[in-house]
Amino acid sequence: MKDAYNKLIEKVMGWVDSFILMLPNLAVAILVMIITVFVSKGVKKVFTKIVNKFTNNEAVVKLASSTLTVITFILGFFVALSVLELDKAVTSLLAGAGVVGLAIGLAFQEPILNVFSGIVMSVREPFKIGDVIKSNGYFGTIEKISLRSTKLKKFSGEDVVIPNKLVVQNPIENYTMTNFRRVEIKCGVGYGDDLELVERVAIKAIEQDVDYDDSKPVELFFEEFGSSSINFELRFWLNMSEQKNYLNFKSKAIKALKKHFDENDISIPFPIRTLEVDKQSLKSISNQFELAE
Repeated sequence: MKDAYNKLIEKVMGWVDSFILMLPNLAVAILVMIITVFVSKGVKKVFTKIVNKFTNNEAVVKLASSTLTVITFILGFFVALSVLELDKAVTSLLAGAGVVGLAIGLAFQEPILNVFSGIVMSVREPFKIGDVIKSNGYFGTIEKISLRSTKLKKFSGEDVVIPNKLVVQNPIENYTMTNFRRVEIKCGVGYGDDLELVERVAIKAIEQDVDYDDSKPVELFFEEFGSSSINFELRFWLNMSEQKNYLNFKSKAIKALKKHFDENDISIPFPIRTLEVDKQSLKSISNQFELAE
């Protein structure tokens, strides 16, 4: 028992000696952590100011500054462990962090991609809230932009939430960015109408009855010989992007076109089908009518 007691005392004294020898390193490690805390706060403030110059998205600014703060703190923590000569612990932590990071990356691949896509969108700013866009087959007004998704309200009233990854990877049509929209009206006139007169009357109808953007000319292009009409496309521009106004002006243009065509005896033919009946079928139909009488 006495030998065991002596060995225990020697063991404890060895720990005490090691602790006393480690005190300078421990003090330095604590000092490193205190400095790290202050440095991380300063880095967060400076980095926040820098990021604000590139984007006004608060979520992105907070995410970027918080991420850099955490990285700064982790680096300071590893330096403190190195000062305490805990190199094996540092190696184990790094290895464990790598494995955990890989597992998290595989498990949350889609959400992480959406967040990174949200960051890219906040920097590039392909659209903003209130813009009229078409993306992934959906057409409507942007209502909300977050780091993970974009909320769009269709003109038929439905809300659509599109993951940011799909928004970034697919084409976007922004109707608000230039604040110009072109109205296109397809119509047809009879084969017996004077096409030169048709062109003059159609352009005059828009110029007189529609408040279009006159910085760009009204254009008419004949497109094809249809089954019962010669078809054309009439184009003019609006200095606006709202969908309701666009539809209103398109409606006005159609009414003006019909009015001016009627005043100038220009026909808008409807589809015509010709049925050919041979003599035998015609005779059979006549006999049926005679029997019915």
